[in-house]
Amino acid sequence: MSPIMPAIGRRRFVQGLLVGGVASSLALPAWASGPAGDAALSGTEFDLEIAGLPVNYTGKRRIATAVNGRVPAPTLRFREGDTVTLRVHNKLDEMTSVHWHGLIVPAEMDGVPGISFGGIAPGETFTYRFPIRQTGTFWYHAHTLAEQTGLFGAIVIEPRESQVRPPDRDYVVMLSDWTDEPPLQVFLNLKKQSNYYNFGQPTVGDFVKDAREVGLAAAIKKRQMWNASRMNPTDYSDVSAATYTYLLNGTTTAGNWTGVASPGERVRLRFVGAGTATFFDVRIPGLPLTIVATDGQNVEPVTVDEFRIAPGETYDVEFTMPDAKPYTIFAQSMDRTGFARGTIAPSPGMTGPIPALDQRPWLEPIDMMGAMAAMAGGHTGHGMMEMPPLAKHARTEYGANNDMRVDYPRTNLDDPGAGLRGRPWRVLTYADLKSPNGDPDPREPERDIELHLTGNMERFIWSLDGIKLNDSKPLHFRPNERLRVTFVNDTMMSHPMHLHGMWSDLEDAAGMFQVRKHTIVVQPAQRLSFRVTADAIGRWAFHCHLLYHMAAGMFREVVVA
Repeated sequence: MSPIMPAIGRRRFVQGLLVGGVASSLALPAWASGPAGDAALSGTEFDLEIAGLPVNYTGKRRIATAVNGRVPAPTLRFREGDTVTLRVHNKLDEMTSVHWHGLIVPAEMDGVPGISFGGIAPGETFTYRFPIRQTGTFWYHAHTLAEQTGLFGAIVIEPRESQVRPPDRDYVVMLSDWTDEPPLQVFLNLKKQSNYYNFGQPTVGDFVKDAREVGLAAAIKKRQMWNASRMNPTDYSDVSAATYTYLLNGTTTAGNWTGVASPGERVRLRFVGAGTATFFDVRIPGLPLTIVATDGQNVEPVTVDEFRIAPGETYDVEFTMPDAKPYTIFAQSMDRTGFARGTIAPSPGMTGPIPALDQRPWLEPIDMMGAMAAMAGGHTGHGMMEMPPLAKHARTEYGANNDMRVDYPRTNLDDPGAGLRGRPWRVLTYADLKSPNGDPDPREPERDIELHLTGNMERFIWSLDGIKLNDSKPLHFRPNERLRVTFVNDTMMSHPMHLHGMWSDLEDAAGMFQVRKHTIVVQPAQRLSFRVTADAIGRWAFHCHLLYHMAAGMFREVVVA
């Protein structure tokens, strides 16, 4: 049994601003290969205590939500084929929950209040028990606003028998965002003024600068579409460094979390997108990264220099340490207002150069008009050879809850997204991700379901087909049917969509199986499809993994019965 941390440990004051983290090697069973990182619990029985913990990431003392006295929560190491028991003790003054993100578990063990169970009341203990039927990198987190305050941790599931030589070094890298404001206040601020945290809006000074660089006519043309549509070309990230401090493994940039690796060693980094409202663009300057898995699923290895990770996603990358120099893990927020960083180095205390933040990018016409802009040459990517059919909009999309609709959404998977287009190095796209063993369920879909991602950005209303969760009816899947779900993004924001309990098998534009995931990012003005095998009886959550979008209504209940 994994003991609960003593009370003195729970009360310790975490000086995130001043102290860093050096990854340590913990004693693990023989089947758990490689170093574990900063904290790990392994075995089949666990006690997890959720309680408040004083922290200081910004110079201000605040209370985080910790598990066994740690933020992030301890990494849990399971083994394929075991049945695990996790007793979660709630020492908070409010209800809480734990969701096992990406794990295939019984519906009553999924941990979503109001869907599969009633939550864990203050002072109570809930026992999760389920078999481990998969391997790879996953994570766990609260399915409440406590996710913003630190209730999240990694899960690493080792295969029972592996023929593959394990890496010499194996580290979890959790990327998250911290705010000193209460999460409810952040949400209320966004409801009152959706651009409350957006200080990068176009100004007169920007116009003058553009006019000097590209000419007056070009500067005017750049703004005509946005002015006519009354849209904001920098409105693609709700919450910025105006309130966020970006963390890597719970450590600030000044703390400089460090993973030790010697020249010639093969290193695996297990990246977890634990940001509540932040997409991170990740690179290690000077080190090409080979993507070997996503969302716990192996992929055909592809080597890139940079990748974007959304809230909810995981990516496993590998590289060989080339020399005895320190290398910086650089993860800048998509809106370029801040970054998290760590270091891979032969010994603690070493620091590599930190790149400058990129200039804040603008959305492009393709992010508003989709295929229409792509066909007109408004996009530098590929994959748009002909105009797709006109989109079908539900009657519920026409109303005050929606401020735009895309009639010709794009279907290209080879677009890295705003801020990553035109890079001088290789950037990962979904088109690069391919499962090595083909379609896990080759049956043709029996049924098609189309859902539109909708919203009113000014009013901070987010929904599916123009209907918020409270006004919606559940989606019904028939047991064991193979169906196709198609998303059409009618907004100018990217949405990481997460279906609980079942896998999402992403298709390419031609309808061919591409890769298996549990969280799929739908870019602005994009249409994409994935197949689902409804092999999980029960009630399940289906939602955007941007925490405040989920809270605002971009959520559906799925019933398999």
